Amino acid sequence: MTEKLNARLHRQLQTDSELSLSDFAVLVGLTDVPTESLRVSELAAALEWEKSRVSHQITRMERRGLVERVDCPNDGRSAFVNLTACGRKAIEAAAPQHVETVRTLFLDHLTRAQLKALGTIADQVLEYLDSADAS
Repeated sequence: MTEKLNARLHRQLQTDSELSLSDFAVLVGLTDVPTESLRVSELAAALEWEKSRVSHQITRMERRGLVERVDCPNDGRSAFVNLTACGRKAIEAAAPQHVETVRTLFLDHLTRAQLKALGTIADQVLEYLDSADAS
C-alpha cells in the first residue's frame, strides 16, 4: 500500500507542480523552520535520510533554483541549505493540490474510527522505533 500510494502521490505531484516527492519533502522541511535554513545534517535528520542522499537531492534542486547551499562560516565541513524565493513559490503553489490528492487517495476512504485506529497504531510503531533508535 505504501509503495502504491507513494507512486500515485509522486505522479500527481509531478503532473501538478513538476516537483518530486523528495523535492516536496525538502521544501517542507525548510519551510517548517522560521529561518527557512538548515544544516545539511539537520535536514538529513529531519527527513530520516542519509547525508549523501540529501546532498544529491540538494544538488538537483539547486540546479532548478529551489534551494541554495551556503558554506557554514564557523565550520568548513558543514553547509546550510536555504530556501530560495523560487522554492517558496513552488511549495506554496504545490501544497494545496498535494493535500487534496492525499485526501482523495487516502483520507476520504477511511472512517473517523479507522483514522483514530491508524493514529494509535502509528503512534505505537513510532514509539517502538524511537526507543530502538535510542538503544
